Amino acid sequence: MTMWNRLVAIEERFEELTAEMGRPEVAADFERLQSLARERAALEEIVSLYRSYREVDRALGDARAIVAEGGDPEMVALAKEEVATLAERFEGLDEQLKRALLPKDPHDERDVIVEIRAGTGGEEAALFAADLYRMYSRYADRHGWRTGVVSVNETGIGGLKEIIFEVQGRGAYSRLKYESGVHRVQRVPQTEAQGRIHTSAATVAVLPEAEEVEVEIKDDDLRVDIFHASSHGGQNVQKVATAVRITHLPTGLVASCQDERSQLKNRQKAMAVLRARLLALKEREQEAEISAARRAQVGTGERSEKIRTYNFPQDRVTDHRVSLTLHKLPAVLDGELDEFIDAVATSEQTRQLEQRAAV
Repeated sequence: MTMWNRLVAIEERFEELTAEMGRPEVAADFERLQSLARERAALEEIVSLYRSYREVDRALGDARAIVAEGGDPEMVALAKEEVATLAERFEGLDEQLKRALLPKDPHDERDVIVEIRAGTGGEEAALFAADLYRMYSRYADRHGWRTGVVSVNETGIGGLKEIIFEVQGRGAYSRLKYESGVHRVQRVPQTEAQGRIHTSAATVAVLPEAEEVEVEIKDDDLRVDIFHASSHGGQNVQKVATAVRITHLPTGLVASCQDERSQLKNRQKAMAVLRARLLALKEREQEAEISAARRAQVGTGERSEKIRTYNFPQDRVTDHRVSLTLHKLPAVLDGELDEFIDAVATSEQTRQLEQRAAV
């Protein structure tokens, strides 16, 4: 099916959905109505672009006809100006349509599990991990998303050896998936008396939350341990054991949660993390079976990738995947990440377009 045949079919489906949602019996069925509304919303952007594209195409044809016919010099001059303006808009809409028709990541609208771990650099790496956690929390706030800590391992001076947290909100994975990888920081540590610049790192993993039906987990494959939640100093902070550690015996994957006071809630959160990790493992295995050569070079989520450097002395943040440098480090750490995420997303879309053109 050509691109234009696809667009015609999408517009026809959009009109069908609009008509069906207007039927009284459908309007009375809330679940059906919601399902149709979601499908219609997913098509709305493409249909709007396609209609704008056709309007501009018609106007461009009319303007070119006036130029070709000649006649009144003033009219021809105005038509030539209009041709230049419309041609530029036409090219832009053509590019937008091609990008809008790219296959969607089925996980894009999901909530996510984010795991941040201090890497090389000791205490300074742990402090940087805490900075990253605050950065993503602020980014979530800017987008109206909710966050909730699942588990945390703190250090004595405010650093984080590891933190796992949820981000809940529409489109969370579509944006945060590009953050997986190694983040590097260059600065003078708080613990450094002589003012030397140190390089430390932390890893970020972003996993889409999995539905229960996507990952089969048998009760017999789980070992569940209940223990007392502890602070970073090791002392028990609750008299009743509510913290939960779940081990998936076939894979050895472990997920734990001690943030909630309820054992049930801790178990639910730990299971959400475990499902997300099992889904990621399942998809990595599927990708390996298809072909390692076809894996994307941008945003794959490999923890070995050094994706970004935060240089404090130069007030500089560089994303190495797209060679983008911004001199506004405090703003970035305060959650202003969209410029980086947009650049990486655009780069990934361009790569997909090039692949499709080569087929």
